[in-house]
Amino acid sequence: MNAGTLARSLVYAVVQLVVTPPYSILALLTFPLSRPSRYRIITSWSRIMMWCAAHICGIRYRVIGAENIPGTPCIILSKHESAWETLALQMIFPPQVWVLKRELLWIPFFGWGLAMLWPIAIDRRSGVRALRQTVQQGRERLAQGFSIVIFPEGTRSAPGTAGSYQIGGAWLAVQTGAPVVPVAHNAGRYWPRKAFVKYPGTITVSIGPVVSPAGRKAPDIMREVEEWIENEMQRIDTRETAPE
Repeated sequence: MNAGTLARSLVYAVVQLVVTPPYSILALLTFPLSRPSRYRIITSWSRIMMWCAAHICGIRYRVIGAENIPGTPCIILSKHESAWETLALQMIFPPQVWVLKRELLWIPFFGWGLAMLWPIAIDRRSGVRALRQTVQQGRERLAQGFSIVIFPEGTRSAPGTAGSYQIGGAWLAVQTGAPVVPVAHNAGRYWPRKAFVKYPGTITVSIGPVVSPAGRKAPDIMREVEEWIENEMQRIDTRETAPE
């Protein structure tokens, strides 16, 4: 790490600190609007933060497999390495909601805006109840035209490691019939988890082939998704380190 990288990370943090509170107020004011209108307005914050990440920190990205994004609402099961993908997925995929831990909604300003995006906020400790809530609310969100983003590892994993993949996303797919789209990326290399400093570079986002839940069981779907994501993570690393 050099002084320039640290300085750019500091500038990004200051911009985020300045921009987020007024956007949170704006988000609350969108309450009377339709959900699609509310989504477009609120997620413009993510676009600003992505622009800043590119032009301040030098973090850009490329997408492989964009042709695999279905034209209908789907369940997006993504690798989770940093905060970057929570912004980027909004740029790459159609309108979406997230399955997330309810404690995130309690964060001042950020959580307030997040709550206006109609997430599926669950108590992870509630087990079966959380699964039922995910299916019930997930069916409603899909019917409204929103895809659903789930990080099956539950929490951010360090680059080169894999968390324990939970079955919730696959279970939701089986119950609703919605297609599953796996996503791999190496964001943790440039925007590390639990780290202040962000490093310049180009993040690779790879979108896998659609997995149909028709006639399948949730554990089988989850196994296929996990295998594709973790194998693709290795392929991304191989491509990134291959000589020119």
